[in-house]
Amino acid sequence: MSPKQKPLVVIIEDERGLAALLTEQLETAGFVTQVFHKGATALKFIGENHVHLVLLNPALPDVDGWELLQSIRRMTLGPAVVFLSGLKLPGQAARALDLGADDFVAKPHDQDELIARIHAVLRRSETAGDSRLTRNADLATGVFLFNGAEVHPERLELVFGPGKKCKLGRKELGILYHLHANPGVIISRHSLIHAVWGVHADVRSRSLDQYIAKIRDAFAGFGRDLDCFRTIHGIGYWYEPAPPPEREGKKSRRA
Repeated sequence: MSPKQKPLVVIIEDERGLAALLTEQLETAGFVTQVFHKGATALKFIGENHVHLVLLNPALPDVDGWELLQSIRRMTLGPAVVFLSGLKLPGQAARALDLGADDFVAKPHDQDELIARIHAVLRRSETAGDSRLTRNADLATGVFLFNGAEVHPERLELVFGPGKKCKLGRKELGILYHLHANPGVIISRHSLIHAVWGVHADVRSRSLDQYIAKIRDAFAGFGRDLDCFRTIHGIGYWYEPAPPPEREGKKSRRA
């Protein structure tokens, strides 16, 4: 998040008076808010927008709040979640944390404590997410070869040789890494999408095709064909890296 960007907090609260109070408190503290009184519409918004944090009341009229939490957690690079609950059941906070909530605040809440907890959760989530590039790759992923080119995740670059390099998008990196990790086998479109975007990502095949086209264009731009990477129509993809060239010494011994 840039220093000028205000964090977006989604408030999911069916009690309209409390939702209005939370909106006022959070916006006074410098947050941007979006309020939903039902979980289904909130989940759709969260899936389509970059949300920093969700303030969630688990007792919602249309969906189970616990299931909603798990759906958010299954999203690729999903937002932080703070439970705000008035239920006084034993083990409520422990259950929320076990299912993936980042914090738990009981109702009625103290304004200063809630704001402080939100700031703390955002600091932790930003630090934890700094290295994540895709569902299957992060900044710590080591350099690997793909059809003779070096893929540098930490720089998001493809390197074809001295002075020959180009930038690489996150999703293209994730695709290359999954293919690299599964050579010589047919990879279905669904398995590739799940590996890069996440199991519950709503990604269309046409979108995947566009990322594949970008990869092919990057290699073509440096005069490299991708005969080793084939589309299996109606199924998915197949990658078989070329064997390394034999050394001169080995050839001479065979002669």
